[in-house]
Amino acid sequence: QVQLVESGGGLVQAGGSLRLSCAASGRTFSSYVMGWFRQAPGKGRAFLSSINWSGDNTYYADSVKGRFTISRDNAKNMVYLQMNSLKPEDTAVYYCAATDLWRFSGWSERNFGSWGQGTQVTVSS
Repeated sequence: QVQLVESGGGLVQAGGSLRLSCAASGRTFSSYVMGWFRQAPGKGRAFLSSINWSGDNTYYADSVKGRFTISRDNAKNMVYLQMNSLKPEDTAVYYCAATDLWRFSGWSERNFGSWGQGTQVTVSS
């Protein structure tokens, strides 16, 4: 099992940027596919992005493609989400998650077995 802790959330103006971090501990980090999700008030948890074990394959939801970038540093047991051109509708709690298996499409929360506690991102207009 892997333990995940997100950080880097906060309040930012529309058009601004934030970089979220997720620190992993426990089982060997490089054996996990990592993902980022978010949950806005009153809505379900939405998939944003995933990255494979080595970092050379990534996948993005259409809603964030071109604005968000996922990356990982296996030496530091970290995964990141760089968020640019933020919009008020990006306001949500952001979660990182881990799974053993890579998919080429159809990502959802049921694909992931380990979750962090979340970090709040608020984008003001």
